Amino acid sequence: MHKKQIYTVSQLTANIKELLEEKFPFVWIFGEISNFRIPSSKHYYFTIKDDSAQMNAVMFRYQNTNLKFLPEDGMNVTGLGRINVYAPKGTYQIIFEHLEPKGVGALQAAFEQLKKRLSSEGFFDEKYKKKLPFLPKKISIITSPTGAVVQDLIENINRRFNNIHIEIMPVKVQGDGSQQQIANSLKILNKLNNTDIIILARGGGSLEDLYAFNTEIVARATFASKIPVVSAVGHETDYTIADFVADVRASTPSSAAELAVPLKKELHKRCKDLSESIKNRFDKYIEFQRQSLNKISGRLINPKKKIGDYMLRVDELNMRLTKAMNNIYKQKHEQLELRAKRIYANSPLMKISNIEERLKFFTNNLFYFQKNIINTKHAELNNLKDSLQALNPASVLHRGYSITRTLPGKHVVTDEKQISINQDIEVIIDRGMLQCKVTRKSSNNMFNQANEKE
Repeated sequence: MHKKQIYTVSQLTANIKELLEEKFPFVWIFGEISNFRIPSSKHYYFTIKDDSAQMNAVMFRYQNTNLKFLPEDGMNVTGLGRINVYAPKGTYQIIFEHLEPKGVGALQAAFEQLKKRLSSEGFFDEKYKKKLPFLPKKISIITSPTGAVVQDLIENINRRFNNIHIEIMPVKVQGDGSQQQIANSLKILNKLNNTDIIILARGGGSLEDLYAFNTEIVARATFASKIPVVSAVGHETDYTIADFVADVRASTPSSAAELAVPLKKELHKRCKDLSESIKNRFDKYIEFQRQSLNKISGRLINPKKKIGDYMLRVDELNMRLTKAMNNIYKQKHEQLELRAKRIYANSPLMKISNIEERLKFFTNNLFYFQKNIINTKHAELNNLKDSLQALNPASVLHRGYSITRTLPGKHVVTDEKQISINQDIEVIIDRGMLQCKVTRKSSNNMFNQANEKE
């Protein structure tokens, strides 16, 4: 299911406008004029109709001034115009560029057929139109070498800018073979590629006289040109296929000169005006900067003055600091004197004398008690020394006892179970040592046996 597309009125009108204006860029139309009126703007407004339909039409002031007749209601005319859609009112109309008070013949029909075919191929599209150079170095004119047109072009170009290189490509502009010569000249100029603008020019005439510029061969050569082409064929009211295909249409040869070449005087004047403008702007800018500098300079303080101010400030702070230090010294000195007087008023000499007496007394007592303690401890030490001497193993050995130790290991033997028969033992006596072998052992010692006998 296709998604429904909803247009706004503006979108739909814009699409219709684009469709109509692209489909009918220029059309010839025949009909009867009605409701003709000329408002204060001097534009022509009327309705063009036939037996079955009608449409609004307009011919603007800059086009209708070229008409050699005044249209009126009931007049049958043939006109060249372009379809236009006026979006605010949602209406379409035809804007006429040219009107004739009579019908057209076979040449006009051929003209329309060729125009329609070339239009469908995009020959008239604006995107293919090339811009003319601002100041060309060389201009090539394709025209008849005799007649007023070539002289008019040369005079007007020289009048506007007298040192531009002008090249004349002589061709027939009507009659048999004229269209081939015009097309060949366009191809030659593009092959040489040493010119900036090509002007196709001829004077006015009938549709038959202008036939060469309404041929397909000339149209295709003009469209294929990589050099910008200006069409200056016929009078202002004459329109040819070459006019539609060319990059720029000039209504007359004089207009072609004006389009191709700027006025040197105007350029000089423009350059002079720009120079003056630049100079004035620079002068104003410099003056503005000078004023700004003066304002800034006025706000700046002389460094010497600033240094002098700081020196005065330093001296003032130094004096204030010295005065403050003197005040502090004086205050501390007064406090010291006050405390010294208080100390002298409460002299500790007497207390020191009493304390010395008491210290002497306590010292004597301490010496006495310490001497007694030392004597007591000395006596206790002698007693402990005697007891220790009595328990000294050497003293025991001296009394006839001995110490028995196992071999190896040298463990003191206190129980017969610690040794075995034939084991070596060590016996320490008062004056030496014996190594013995155990031959017999008993669990009863001599002291127990003695007690038993008793």
